[in-house]
Amino acid sequence: MMKLLDITKETCPMTFVKVKLALARMDEGQELEVILNAGEPLENVPRSCEEQGYEVMSIEDCGDDKHRIIIKK
Repeated sequence: MMKLLDITKETCPMTFVKVKLALARMDEGQELEVILNAGEPLENVPRSCEEQGYEVMSIEDCGDDKHRIIIKK
């Protein structure tokens, strides 16, 4: 089961902190669906996840300046 995390109300650097905390509570191989805003969060969260060794499976534009990324632990 995929977990969902909406960080559209957060600002950097809290966006990645929330994602990292959620991933820490997950098992290896699980996927996290993250809803985030365009701009800084969209630039920083996928890059930071990859730097931490997580796999960014997809990035999708949801319209309204929101994006959905799937991260595999």
